[in-house]
Amino acid sequence: MRTNVEDFITELDGGVFAQKLGQALSDVAAGTIDHGKGKKKGKIIVELDVAQIGESHQVQISHTLKVSRPTLRGKATEEDTTTTPMYVGRGGKMTIAPDAQIDFLKTPATEEQ
Repeated sequence: MRTNVEDFITELDGGVFAQKLGQALSDVAAGTIDHGKGKKKGKIIVELDVAQIGESHQVQISHTLKVSRPTLRGKATEEDTTTTPMYVGRGGKMTIAPDAQIDFLKTPATEEQ
């Protein structure tokens, strides 16, 4: 089973990374149109580093967003890095919660009904 990319991106930093990426896309596009004059380019780089947490079935995802957008007299650059722990399941599928979640809302009495 593969990692669902849409879920993965929206789970990074509790959804904040997806918001930052969306804002970066808009800012770079606007800067390119406003100040590019057909020559200046904007750039967005998403960098993901994956490291195992101890000897567990978890990894720490370090996600960096590097943004460069044209301005009137040059360019503005920004780099933002945050981290998110993820569980690694069957086939390398990464999720924010383990696949084998225990349902704590079920009680032995409700399971028999």
